[in-house]
Amino acid sequence: MQQVLAEPEWAGRLTAEDWRALTALFWSNINPYGTFRLDMDKRLELPLSAVVPGPRRAAEDAARPAGVS
Repeated sequence: MQQVLAEPEWAGRLTAEDWRALTALFWSNINPYGTFRLDMDKRLELPLSAVVPGPRRAAEDAARPAGVS
């Protein structure tokens, strides 16, 4: 396909819209985020020291110093 598109007669024949359509053809098979395989039969080995976050406070409570009501 690159050889055909490099020929001057095809380069002059394609419009900007044609080139945009070809871009999707070339990039549709690429995953920029990588492949993440999920095995639902195995557990994640998390460290025992994992911290669980506490409950969230309202925005006005977060602006006040802790211990002040």
